[in-house]
Amino acid sequence: MSEYDLNGNGKIDPDEREIMLEDRRRKMLDSDAKRDTQRRLTVACAAGMLLYPFAILVASALGFSEAASLIADIATVYVVAASGVVAAYFGFNAMEATK
Repeated sequence: MSEYDLNGNGKIDPDEREIMLEDRRRKMLDSDAKRDTQRRLTVACAAGMLLYPFAILVASALGFSEAASLIADIATVYVVAASGVVAAYFGFNAMEATK
């Protein structure tokens, strides 16, 4: 609370209280935005991992055998990276829940 006591009189005045409440509100909004962004990134990675085999099948069905081969070649790297993002999201959420 002392960080919000701007005039140093030992108590929170009404104007200092407004500053404190605004600071807390902004911290909550920032935290919410961060969680939403992390959730969207995780959903995008998980969806990509699920749709990746279909991309290979579609490229092959459309006659792009070279493209399908290239996509299949980088599949292992993509799946490992996307899995890391998803695992980190769930790991950090579990750590925050224990606090």
